[in-house]
Amino acid sequence: MEPVLAALAAQQEELTDLLAGIDAALWARASACEGWTVADVVLHLAQTNEMATGSARGDFEGALASLTGGVAPIAGNVDEGAGLMVEHQRGAGADELLERWTRSCVDLREALRSRSPADRVTWVAGEMAARTLASTRLAETWIHTGDVADGLGVALEPDDRLWHIARLAWRTIPYAFARAGRPPPGPVAFELIAPSGASWSFAEDGTPDTIVRGPAHDLCRLAGQRADAAHTSLVAEGPDAAAVLDLVRTYA
Repeated sequence: MEPVLAALAAQQEELTDLLAGIDAALWARASACEGWTVADVVLHLAQTNEMATGSARGDFEGALASLTGGVAPIAGNVDEGAGLMVEHQRGAGADELLERWTRSCVDLREALRSRSPADRVTWVAGEMAARTLASTRLAETWIHTGDVADGLGVALEPDDRLWHIARLAWRTIPYAFARAGRPPPGPVAFELIAPSGASWSFAEDGTPDTIVRGPAHDLCRLAGQRADAAHTSLVAEGPDAAAVLDLVRTYA
């Protein structure tokens, strides 16, 4: 659990550093997340951190209820539900919002650290391992850090903590296919180049039917719906190549 929590802490710190000292006009600037300002993105991350903290503490439903009081339920629509939660709590000042964000980060890591990696916890997509929840929070925080950076006009360099996000994308391929109503694919492998230049391989034992090759940064952006496969350097081959590139994801 510690490696992914260290990566999560580093990712949270990167976003916190971006936010430190920015003025009200920058908090109100449009982010790369359509329809949301920088402040909206940070609020969403704080809210979902609080939900994940409740999950790690065995009270996901209670955490969700405290965040959605007065919000009409949207069954089966995660994105719209997230939008309603942001709309419901939008309007806090910059200092208050930054404090909520940083507190949510500390609380989340402490809650996750209290669990064994294989412990089952509840999340939006159903039950998952505590380590998977930590990886999911890392992936979402990384995605939205990029959204904020784009809104602020800041260029970020990718880091090898993307290993955890790439692993999450690989491990959840069966879930991605099932969510799309597709039959499960044959064995899939990722052969990726890390930001540091190292080679990363994600594969089951035996010979894979489908292989995706290319930069890990491209794969993570694709899985986070921040890039189209045609505009990356990813190359896939095998019977499920097109479907994997279309469906790979790191979120519920």
